[in-house]
Amino acid sequence: MVAKKRRIPLVRRLRYVLEFLILRILFAMFGALSLDRASAMGGFLGAKIGPHLPITRRAVANLRMVFPGWSNTEVLATVRRMWDHLGRMIAEYPHLKEFDFYGRDGRIEVIGIEYVDQLRDDGIAGVFISGHIGNWELHSLAAMQRGLPLVHVYRAANNPYVEKLIQRYRDPAGASHYPKGLRAARVLLEAVKRGDHLGILVDQKYNEGIPIPFFGHDAMTTTVPAEFAIRYKIPLVPARVERVSGARFRLTISPPLTLPDSGDLESDARAVMAEVHSLFESWIRDKPEQWLWLHRRWPDNF
Repeated sequence: MVAKKRRIPLVRRLRYVLEFLILRILFAMFGALSLDRASAMGGFLGAKIGPHLPITRRAVANLRMVFPGWSNTEVLATVRRMWDHLGRMIAEYPHLKEFDFYGRDGRIEVIGIEYVDQLRDDGIAGVFISGHIGNWELHSLAAMQRGLPLVHVYRAANNPYVEKLIQRYRDPAGASHYPKGLRAARVLLEAVKRGDHLGILVDQKYNEGIPIPFFGHDAMTTTVPAEFAIRYKIPLVPARVERVSGARFRLTISPPLTLPDSGDLESDARAVMAEVHSLFESWIRDKPEQWLWLHRRWPDNF
């Protein structure tokens, strides 16, 4: 028996359509500008409008929990810079195809490219992990331009119309994108068995996961990437894209993590993800404005 597709309530559907239209107009406007001008305008609009949106309260609460010693001025300044960054990222969507990670224009600095080349040439699968830090849409493009297309699992936007619009710009970047869910889990398993390479953002709440400390507070976390890497003995490689200034970035690919092999898969996977959290914490402390503080990462801070 085929399950019926859930109908979206009328009021929510109207809100979704309005959000879609606004984003479509913004994408058209940003796409008509050069990459640098679009990024600058997106940052300006984000910093002006974002701090006044209701969802900003979540970012403020997250920052106060993670950095209890910060003054209110420091928290609000970081929130404003976060919205500047997110505004730039939105404006950069229509220009994704213009990014050249290995060109000579100096827009992107690449560190650790030898680890990508090793994964491309060794004939076995691998897993790239990262978080919603910097312009996270650029990871797939960086790998593809080095001859290493990724099977990418992500959390789909709640708004289905916005989701389809984003995919128009994301898919030509070279990766196969699958929303989280049962189908994605099957796709990942099949990809590993074929020797394909995966890209997974693992910094957001995963209700089916396990609690692992993140900034000193338990956060429900997926262990799937670690379990895949341990079970199939494939590399688990952290990657970070950070905004250096304007629409200029630095991509850093770290060496593959050392994977424990105690025979207790659950315990080993937990240890690996705890190490990943420590790495993410260092990235976020370095440039806190470039993490997505709007997400409800912890269950008890609201």
